[in-house]
Amino acid sequence: MPQNADDSFYDRADAHIELSNEQLGQVQDLGKVSASMMFGTTRFNAWVSARNFKSGEEMAQAREAMLTYFCDQYRMMLEDNLDDHINNFATYMQGSAK
Repeated sequence: MPQNADDSFYDRADAHIELSNEQLGQVQDLGKVSASMMFGTTRFNAWVSARNFKSGEEMAQAREAMLTYFCDQYRMMLEDNLDDHINNFATYMQGSAK
């Protein structure tokens, strides 16, 4: 489980995924919906990060550390989910069109 996870971690993640699935019905372009979800995540994380600083200058000094943290977390979560889909491909993709 990722850092800062609590009992409702997966419920919140599933709610975001559900919203993206609803948007697929309107846009019907996986890439566009994925890009919007990723942008929203980065924008929210930048805002959450900014709340920990007193000034833009102070935040700028921590920029590289924040980039490292968020990129490492994203990579770890993506690796876990890619491995999960590789190991359960037949089950997860049953009935999915290419």
